Amino acid sequence: MDSAIIYANAEKIRGVLRYVSRFKDAIIVIHLDDDILNSTLFSSHIHDIAFVHEAGLKVIIVPGAKKRIDSILTDAGCSWTNKNSIRITDEKAIPLIKMAAFDVSNQVMTSLAEVGLTAVIGNWVRARGIGVIDGVDYCTAGEIDKINLESLESILAQKHIPIFPCIGWSGQGKPYNISSVRLATEIASRLHAQKLFFLTSGDSVTTESFSIPSSAIVTDNGSIPALDLDEANYVLENTPANQKTDRTLSLIRQCVIACRQNVERAHIVNGQADGSLLTEIFSDNGSGTMVYTSNYGGIRSMTPEDIPSILTLMQPFVEKGNLLPRTQVQLQATWQDYIVYEVDGGIKACAALHQYESDKTQAEIAAVAVSERFSSLGIGPKLINYLIDKARNRGLRKVFLLTTKTSDWFEQFGFVSSDVSEIPEERKAHWSPERNSKVYSLPL
Repeated sequence: MDSAIIYANAEKIRGVLRYVSRFKDAIIVIHLDDDILNSTLFSSHIHDIAFVHEAGLKVIIVPGAKKRIDSILTDAGCSWTNKNSIRITDEKAIPLIKMAAFDVSNQVMTSLAEVGLTAVIGNWVRARGIGVIDGVDYCTAGEIDKINLESLESILAQKHIPIFPCIGWSGQGKPYNISSVRLATEIASRLHAQKLFFLTSGDSVTTESFSIPSSAIVTDNGSIPALDLDEANYVLENTPANQKTDRTLSLIRQCVIACRQNVERAHIVNGQADGSLLTEIFSDNGSGTMVYTSNYGGIRSMTPEDIPSILTLMQPFVEKGNLLPRTQVQLQATWQDYIVYEVDGGIKACAALHQYESDKTQAEIAAVAVSERFSSLGIGPKLINYLIDKARNRGLRKVFLLTTKTSDWFEQFGFVSSDVSEIPEERKAHWSPERNSKVYSLPL
C-alpha cells in the first residue's frame, strides 16, 4: 500500500484513539432536535449514540418536543401564543403538553432499547412558573429551579442513559413546560459536562449567512469548525437576526452560556448528515461548529517533545519533493526556530523562521507543512502571517523562502521572485543547482 495512504489512515486512527482516551468517562449532553426524531437518519444517530456510550462516555439525552406538542394541541383544539420563544397556553393544555413530551422521550428510550442500551426517563427537574413579565402572564411556562444531580450521577454510574422530557415540577408537583434547549444547557452547566451537543435538522454556521471574525478558521466551503468565546460573541453581535439565522444564533447563544458556566465545549451539529455526531466527537476536523473556552488548539512554539510528530508530519511532503528531508538531529539543533499548530494534543502543522550569522537583517521561512486533512482550514496562512509578524517584531528588513512547487501560494502573501545571490551565505551554501529551488522574498 502507498505510504501516503498508510500515513493518512494512521492519522485518522491516532485521532480517534486520542479522543477516546481524552473523553473516557466524560459527561456529554445531547439535545435532539425534534425534526431529527422523525428523520430517516434517526436510527443511524441512535446507533452512533450507542457507539459513543460503548466508548466509555456518559450520555444524557434531552429530546425536543415542539412539533409533537404543536400537533397534539392542534388536534385537541387548544390555542397558544409565543412570546420570546416561549409557548404560552392555559392550564387545560398542560396535560397534553406533558403527554407529548413523554411520548417523545419514550420514542427515544424505545430506540435505545433496540440497540441494547438501558435508558431512564425521570422527573429530575424542579421548576417554577415564569409568572408575569411586563404585563404578560406566561401561565404554564416554567423555568428551571433545581436539577436532582445526585440521582443523575447514580444513574450514570450504573451506565444507564437519562432522558429528560421538557417538563419540570414545582415543589407541590405542579407541571410546567420548559424549553428543551435551555434544559440541555442547564444540565450540562450544572454537571460541569465536558460536551454539550445540539444535534439539529440543518443548522450550520457559515460565512454565507453569518458575520465571522477574521481570527476564525474557515474551511474551503465557508463553514466554521470552531469559535472561541470572543469569536462566538462577535458572531452574535454582528450577524443580523432574520428568519435564516435566528434559530442558529439562539443555539450559538446557548453554547456561549454553557461555556461560561463550566462546560468545556458546546457543539452545533447538522443531524442531516449521517455520522455527524461521531465525526464531531472523535475527529480533529469535526463536522459542525464548536464553541470552546480554551485548550482546543492554535499556534504555539515547538518543544523538543514535538520532534517525532514533526518528522511524521513532514514525511509525505518530503516524499513529494515539496520539502527537504530533516533528521532528528537537525530538529534538535533548531527546534527553537519552529512553531506548530496543535489541535487537541495533535500536531497538525509546522513552520520555521531561521536566522543566519552572516546576515542578521533577514530570515528564512522554511519547513511549512500542514496535514492534508487540515489543508482546507486556512492554517497555512495563519502560520505564515505569524512568522512574518515575528520577523517584523525582531526588526528584520525582509524574509525569504526557497520553493520548488509552491511559488503561487506564497505570492498571495506578497512574496516576489528574488535571486539566490541575495540570501545569507550559510543558506546559499546549501542551495543546489540540481534542486534549483526558486527564491522569493518579502520586504518588511
